[in-house]
This record gives sequence, C-alpha cells and structure tokens, in this order.
Amino acid sequence: MLSFKGPRAKDLCDPHLGETRRAFLRVGGASLFGLSLPQIMQLQSSQAQAAEATGKADAHHSGGPGWGKAKSIIMVYLQGGPSHLDLWDPKENVPDNVKSQFKPISTKIPGVKFTENLPRLSQVNDKFTMIRSMSYTPNGLFNHTAAIYQMMTGYTTDKVSPSGQLEPPSPKDFPNFGSNIVKMKPLDEPMLPFVMLPRPLQESNVVGKGGTAGFLGKAFDPYTLYPPGDDMDMDKLQKIRTDDLSLRDEVFDVRLQRRANLRQALNEQMPVINEAVEKFELDQNYDRALSLILSGRARDAFQLSAEDDVLRDAYGRNSFGQSCLLARRLVEAGTRVVEVIWPKVANSDNHSWDHHSGLSKRMKDQSAPMLDNGLTTLIEDLDQRGMLEETLVVAVGEFGRSPQRGVSTSGNNNSDDGRDHWPYCYTAVVAGAGMKRGFVYGKSDKTASAPVDNPVHPAELLATIYHSFGIDPETIVYNHLNQPRELVKAQAVTSLMT
Repeated sequence: MLSFKGPRAKDLCDPHLGETRRAFLRVGGASLFGLSLPQIMQLQSSQAQAAEATGKADAHHSGGPGWGKAKSIIMVYLQGGPSHLDLWDPKENVPDNVKSQFKPISTKIPGVKFTENLPRLSQVNDKFTMIRSMSYTPNGLFNHTAAIYQMMTGYTTDKVSPSGQLEPPSPKDFPNFGSNIVKMKPLDEPMLPFVMLPRPLQESNVVGKGGTAGFLGKAFDPYTLYPPGDDMDMDKLQKIRTDDLSLRDEVFDVRLQRRANLRQALNEQMPVINEAVEKFELDQNYDRALSLILSGRARDAFQLSAEDDVLRDAYGRNSFGQSCLLARRLVEAGTRVVEVIWPKVANSDNHSWDHHSGLSKRMKDQSAPMLDNGLTTLIEDLDQRGMLEETLVVAVGEFGRSPQRGVSTSGNNNSDDGRDHWPYCYTAVVAGAGMKRGFVYGKSDKTASAPVDNPVHPAELLATIYHSFGIDPETIVYNHLNQPRELVKAQAVTSLMT
C-alpha cells in the first residue's frame, strides 16, 4: 500500500479523529482477508490482465447448448453427503436393508418419485433437471475432505493420510470454481463478486479445504460471511456483521469523498511517485473500492429484514433457509458467485447429512425439511422474479450414501439405521441458465448402487458450470510454479442444456 510519511492527519473538519494518512487510505473499518479493499481491487485487476494475456475464457471455444447463458450461480453445497435413496431416488421392490424407510411420493414429472421428505420440492421439479447418475471411483479412502476438494476444484489431491484427513488449505491448492469464474468473468459494477456463507467447508479439524482461490491468489478468495454461533444456532443469520462494507460511525460520505480528493491532489503533486506506481492503477482500484463502500449495494443486500415475513417463513427460519434467501439477494444486487454451504460440519450429528446412525429421525425432523423449504423457495423465488433465466442453481454433495444400511464402506461404524459414504452413484439438481426443465438425466440401477447410463463425474459437472458461463473448461491457467493447468480436465454435459 502507498503511504505518506508525516504527522497525523489534521483535516480541518475532524482534527479530533487523529487518523494517519495511511489509515484514511484504507476504506471502511476493517479490511477483507487482511488486505485493504483498494489492494484487493488492484490484485484483481492485475490478475485479470494476466488472464487475458494467457488466453482468457472463450477465445477458441464457443457455442453449443447453454453456452454463456449464466450470469451468476448459486451453489447449494450439501456437505456431508445426503442419501439419494432417502430423498430423490427411492427404490421399490428391493431388500429391506436397501429400501428407504420413507414412503415414495409422486412429483410433477410422471413416473418420477421422491420420498415423503421432499413434499414441496416434488411439486417444482418441472423447473429443474435431476442428474441421477453422479458417479466417481475414489482413490483410497473416500472421506469428506478429499471428496469436497474434488467437487469444488475438479482435482484430486495426493495429500491423504491413513485417517482420511487432508492437510489444511494451501496457497498451492487448485482454485475453487467460484474463484476461477470471477477471475474469468470480472464484475463491472461495485459489488462483491464471490460470497461464501454461512460456514466454511469442513471435516473435523480440516477447515476450508477447497474453498479458497489457491494458486490464483487471495484477490480471488471468496468474501466469507460466517456469523458467530455454533451449527445448531438456527438464528445465526441475524448476527451478520459486515464492518468492512461500512463507514466508521465518525466518517460520513462527504468527508470520505473529500479525503479521496485530497489523495488525488497529493498524487498530482508527486509525478515521480505517480510514474513509479502507474502500472498498479491505484486511482482506479481505490475508486472501485470506494464505490463499493459508498454505493451501499453489498451492505444493503445483507439486510434480510427488508424481506417480507411470509417469504422468509417460506425459505425457513433457520440458517440454511435464510442463507438461500440471502444468496438470492446477493445475486440480485450483482454478485457473480454465491456458495451456500450446508450449515453443519460434514462429519457430525443432528442436521448433518452424514447419517451413519439415526437416519430416520434426523432426516425427517432436521435435514430434509430445511432442504425442502430452502431449495424449493429459492427456485420458485428466482423463477417468479425472472432471475432464473440467467442464474444457475446447483445443489449437490460430495457423494451419496450406501445402498445397504448398516454396512461399512469407508471404515466408519454404521448402525442399522444409517448409511455410509457412497461415491459410486448419487444425485444432483441443476436449474436455470439454460438447463432443461422437468428433465431427468441418467438413471441409477435397481438399488441406486451405480449408474445404468450417462454417468456424470464431478469434474464434468464443473465443466458444465464453466460452459454455462461461456468459459471453455479447458482454459489454461498458471499455478504457483507458473505451470499450465486446465480449469478442469473434463467436458461439459451439454445434454443437460437447451
């Protein structure tokens, strides 16, 4: 950051503040990711220029179904691995230890069944595509963290210990897909480009793996909105703090603008310094940060109290439902990528999807109602507002659950009322931005153990997301060692799109 030596600032109107010139060049009360907003804008600018110079986005690949229809994405990430058999791919005429304990129900699509756990979603499945053939073969133990990393980056990692845990996030990691998108498709308006809420990706003590920009650099990390409170605090979205998007109480707009003018005057009188930092575009990056603060768009988007109580009730008065509502508000305000992480650590109890035991009660009373209300209302709300045409919605976990109850597939203990990890076959939901409506892609076998046709690897799902944004999945980016790497080594599944 550029700073000016000298005594503490003595602006005539507010000498009592005693701010240094260094301090008033930092916008807002706190800085994002340990950087000031202008620094972040400068990093994004320089990285975007580098991307353009190395063959950005869609230079040689374009067209086809769904190409470039998405302007934003809401990833509803069901960390923990929900049971496809107990939600949206139930099986009949199977052994008792395979059959779901929940009754199958009809949906808007003739012949397609859900379980009784999703009564509302069953009535809007004419608005989205179901992929019933998500599948991959894991290397080693298929633990949550390794699978989450693959789902979020498109790559696997070789840092898996015997216990199945991974090393913590590293600057050498492959980037989260959202980071790649906001690098390739930067915003041209004063809004946060990438937001993750209401908690980090996590398995045990491995926090945030697969959720950062990795070798792209911190400029493309998500803005993380993690309200205080544990995972059982259903009201934690009421505790949102966005200090870094607000002016300090003692600083008002006119004064901040005056300070910006003072900074401009200083720059004009120091041509040598200006010339030395010209390539950093300090004025432009400072202006972008200042615009983000003064526009109030980001800050206003977080005001859930502005929404009608009836709509808030429909989303669900819990951390997941209100996160889905906030995701819609952020996209409406201009955010490119929002990742709603299931509000419970992957391997845990209660409303976690990691149902090794107590599945029948936990699914019915906790996790399923939250998903049913939140995801259904999100899709309906976006559709009614005309936003679904350009907003891609993806709901998926890192794997499904074992067809047989009470067996161990990953080294975990499972009760008769529990299912273990199962990456060989599971279900995803995709909607909006050119995705077909009322469509079922792929099919699982009679016990939902494996795809019968059209298997879709997580990397192919990511490739489809990039394609939807008009980004060639094979676009080359350069890692921390300046080595070329594809965004993802897979092709888009264009059969999902119109």
